[in-house]
Amino acid sequence: MTKKIRIDKWLWTVRIYKSRTQATAACKSGRVKIGEKNLKPPYLITIGEAIEVKKNGFNLQFIVKDILKSRVSATLAAPCYDNLTPQAELDKYKSWFVGKAAAEQRLKGAGRPTKKERREIEDYKVEQYFDFFDDEDDS
Repeated sequence: MTKKIRIDKWLWTVRIYKSRTQATAACKSGRVKIGEKNLKPPYLITIGEAIEVKKNGFNLQFIVKDILKSRVSATLAAPCYDNLTPQAELDKYKSWFVGKAAAEQRLKGAGRPTKKERREIEDYKVEQYFDFFDDEDDS
């Protein structure tokens, strides 16, 4: 007998989504597909199927390698699927994450920025952001 499981439950058990409710909502809103077909939460997946998931603006692709009965740790869940997400999507995440780790530093004793200084900082950040993406288009 072939192992089958609901798509929303599988997405939750292998930790693609934090909760089964989020996985169900993703299926209902058309963010989970096989090919061009939108999947509803009760769709039964089997081993070997290729799934496309749109999550937080990223297009992720997986192949089901194993079916789990319950949610397990991330290290045990990783062998249950092959991540076929294109390198361009992974790079998109890296470029989004750049600069998000640490806050700006001011000189000791400088105090809070004035309204004018804050606007200058924001303008500078916007310029850097667009310069970064313009440089990517050139290559």
